[in-house]
Amino acid sequence: VQLQASGGGLVQTGGSLRLSCAVSGSTFSSYIMGWFRQAPGKAREFVAAIIWSDGRTYYADSVKGRFTISRDNAKNTVPLQMSSLKPEDTSVYYCAARSTAASDWHYWGQGTQVTVSS
Repeated sequence: VQLQASGGGLVQTGGSLRLSCAVSGSTFSSYIMGWFRQAPGKAREFVAAIIWSDGRTYYADSVKGRFTISRDNAKNTVPLQMSSLKPEDTSVYYCAARSTAASDWHYWGQGTQVTVSS
């Protein structure tokens, strides 16, 4: 599985940004797709995830109600729509994938920088 994240940039507080993760190299019906982020000096943290087969979603409390993860079966992409952005959302964002049978996230894309100015 290959993952390619894109869509990062600079945005003001309260603004919106849409990240996308292009997925290739396998069939995804048995996968969970996720977004993580890592700020300087901090550990990588979970942001959101979606089960490809049925569309169930999961969010970190810090982004619930502001971020929306989805999947586009036709384009094989996993968008992350981010709204009401805060300076504390500033991070490098990574997309990841794992089998529903696995406990570890074993496929990772390169990061995309999101900077929210105050």
